[in-house]
Amino acid sequence: MALISREHAAADLVSGTVVFLVALPLCLGVALASGAPLISGVIAGVVGGMVVTLVSRSALGVSGPAAGLTVIVLVAIQDLGFKAFLLAVVLSGVLQVAAGYLRAGIIGYYFPSSVVKGMLAGIGIILVLKQIPHALGYAATYEGDLQFAEADGGNSLTEIAAALSQLAPGALLIALVSLAILLAWERPAIRRRPRLAAIPAPLLVVSAGVVSNEAFGLLAPAWHLAGEQLVALPTPASPSEWFDLLAFPDFGALAEQQVYVVAFTLAVVGSLETLLSVEAVDKIDPDRRVTPTSLELKAQGIGNMVSGLLGGLPVTQVIVRSAANVQGGGRTRFASFVHGGLLLLCVMLIPGVLNRIPLACLAGILLVTGYKLAKVSVFREMARLGWWQFVPFLVTVVGLVLTDMLTGIALGMVVGVFHILKAHYRTGSLTETLEGGHYRLVLAEHMSFLHKASVMRDLSSLPDGSTVTIDGSRCVLADHDVREVIQEFVRGAPGRGIEVRLENLDRVKILGSGRPAV
Repeated sequence: MALISREHAAADLVSGTVVFLVALPLCLGVALASGAPLISGVIAGVVGGMVVTLVSRSALGVSGPAAGLTVIVLVAIQDLGFKAFLLAVVLSGVLQVAAGYLRAGIIGYYFPSSVVKGMLAGIGIILVLKQIPHALGYAATYEGDLQFAEADGGNSLTEIAAALSQLAPGALLIALVSLAILLAWERPAIRRRPRLAAIPAPLLVVSAGVVSNEAFGLLAPAWHLAGEQLVALPTPASPSEWFDLLAFPDFGALAEQQVYVVAFTLAVVGSLETLLSVEAVDKIDPDRRVTPTSLELKAQGIGNMVSGLLGGLPVTQVIVRSAANVQGGGRTRFASFVHGGLLLLCVMLIPGVLNRIPLACLAGILLVTGYKLAKVSVFREMARLGWWQFVPFLVTVVGLVLTDMLTGIALGMVVGVFHILKAHYRTGSLTETLEGGHYRLVLAEHMSFLHKASVMRDLSSLPDGSTVTIDGSRCVLADHDVREVIQEFVRGAPGRGIEVRLENLDRVKILGSGRPAV
């Protein structure tokens, strides 16, 4: 698949620029929260955008440093030191490439749709909660934080309360203007005017934010935003000085056992986050393309090896930037590549210009992205699908918002698996009642260990002195657990006066052995 499509190149350029604007403070924020040099977050963003994209076949997925790994990274850097940690990042990439060749990407296909949709809606809500303080000029939490609980003992709601008590009028005004522009550009009145519609709304938002803040500095100094309220890149005197900021892995740490523990942890958690993001982005892709997940693991592994070798943080496919890509109108992988290229060029050549961008206008972009992920219509649609879909969806949303992404997903999966077990208990086999105290137990096509409980229930409920035919004519494969249940019943049936007739069970194969079921 070609990287650039002539048909979609213009849309991808615009979307890639939007993602770049969103990704820049996120890369810096994740690095800050991880206790790593700021440049390491930028390196990971560049590698995720340019290197991973060249290997990946995810049309709209965007890779970079992930907020979900910050706690792991912070502890690892404290325990190992930064250069030994970089070695662990390289090794985690090797493990991911190996997992890709072992086709471990199929794990991603086992996440229930209700849980993935719940993840998207939950991230939308947490995005809104986390961006409100930045829109109000409050910069106590790092950009990119997606956890409800804060390190100071507070949470997302207390941060909003603190932001309201320390409201910065300039930030609020910039955020409101940003939202007004973004929402106006969604209206038919703008879309009907080709010249206006051709102007990317996020670029207009950033331009308006910078101009407004500069005007505040001249006309209303009390409203002027500075310091942590702006993008904060390091600003070396020349591009060559950027290379002095780079760090490289300490290969002498290969003898340290803890390096391998960290590498394995990064590989497992990073791969899970990637697979979850892949599933989520494929669901919001307007063209409904399907990403080859095992290839994606290889791409992420190569990205981590390169990022670690250059002094960057570990990379994963990330849902916030990917969602911004979808909302920005991206159509192919070129949008992600553009975002990575812009990170590299602009950070090296014009860091002073980027440092004039208020976080409040970027908050406006992310607020709209969050709203679109968690619209009320999404909840209504899931509710219409019934409780079996809505309950795992809602548990995932609440769990993610009140804890973190992986915990929320885990809670949703637990509820989803409970529903699956309940369904298997109800539908594992079909018991037919015939005349004269005769019964027929018809086994389903594939009797997994999950059907064990339903078969035990059906057989134990047969009345003493009856006759039962266990029919395997529809069954192709049966788990050893199901075979054991049937054998135990056959041995104990005479004691209950039950006559057992077995039909077609000799053609049913035991899963993994190929032997007959009975």
